[in-house]
Amino acid sequence: MAARFVPYTRDVEDEDPHFDRHLQTVIDKTRRFIADSVTAGGTGRAVRDAHAKGYGLVRGQVEILTGLPPEYAQGIYATPGTHDALIRFSNGSPHAGADARLGAATGLALKIFDIKGPTLLEDEPDAGTFDYANINAPVFFCNTVEHYLFIQELFLNAPDYFSQGRPGAHRFYTEFVTGKGTLDQDDWAWHEFLAFLRLSKIPPANLLLSSYWTMGAVRHGKYIAKVRIAPDPHCAAAVERRAIDPASAPEVFRPALLAELRERPYAFDIQVQLCTDLERMPVEDTTVEWPEQLSPFVTVARLRLPRQDISGPDNLEKMDALSFTPWRVTAEHAPLGNIMRARKEVYRQSSIERHNLNQQPRSEPRSADEVLAFPGNYTFE
Repeated sequence: MAARFVPYTRDVEDEDPHFDRHLQTVIDKTRRFIADSVTAGGTGRAVRDAHAKGYGLVRGQVEILTGLPPEYAQGIYATPGTHDALIRFSNGSPHAGADARLGAATGLALKIFDIKGPTLLEDEPDAGTFDYANINAPVFFCNTVEHYLFIQELFLNAPDYFSQGRPGAHRFYTEFVTGKGTLDQDDWAWHEFLAFLRLSKIPPANLLLSSYWTMGAVRHGKYIAKVRIAPDPHCAAAVERRAIDPASAPEVFRPALLAELRERPYAFDIQVQLCTDLERMPVEDTTVEWPEQLSPFVTVARLRLPRQDISGPDNLEKMDALSFTPWRVTAEHAPLGNIMRARKEVYRQSSIERHNLNQQPRSEPRSADEVLAFPGNYTFE
């Protein structure tokens, strides 16, 4: 069975000779946006340059399953057991404000505690935590840090474009495809643009009913994978607030999440899709959805959320103080590909800048209890 899965080797990733120069430009732009967001964002605080608006911080547990096939029992999934967890639900936009203005791209960031082994972050190797930062789509609209230079600028300024109606939208689309005039016609960003259109057409849904994917590929021990966090079908069937209409009120995602978690526990499946064909399941092209007929998703763990009340303002404050990054993982789960490499330092510098401006201590919690106590009389069933 193992022979059909592509083994991880370093040469599955492409080298970019200009990577460091482009990365520094992205970091500089990110810092400027975060600094400006204190006054421009409308909240009086510095916000993230992506997933700026959080919908709630949720307490949970991750159960790594027993009896997994050896190809899936890799890295942290090789040791069955239960770990405390924190989950941040968010909107994918770099802006805060009414939900109707932000779109339906949403995120689930997961922090798992008590994970042995050093992380890939040099400034916190012994954190003992393990993060996922996933979005509610199987593709992404940027493949290289070079393309991210103009895509980042377009997204940070998107409200200005779209406030101008159809002419502004046309200019946004044209500058996306052409790289703001920097790309040769043969290199226009059509694949990225089509992936962006796909994400923009995601219908609004209760946050508990979405699946969330790693933006790109990651190592899975000896192999290469993408990871999905998908609703447990039985729990999903019990959700009552299924229809989400962003035009009905300024806030729609958070109230639905609060109400569901007050009334019943919930669960997601953490699933791994192993790469079997680098041509049809590429590492460097995040605009390509990996076909499930080539390799199905296999559940390796359960993420359980007890019944809980996350309505208090302190919940949002605690959520805001946390950092999540796809690089707070062990080496067996390293992110792969150009754009995933760029996220390492961009996320770190973004977190440092945001915490400094908000005068928040920046330290990784040693336990979930440090941040959010378990609700009284909680149950996972």
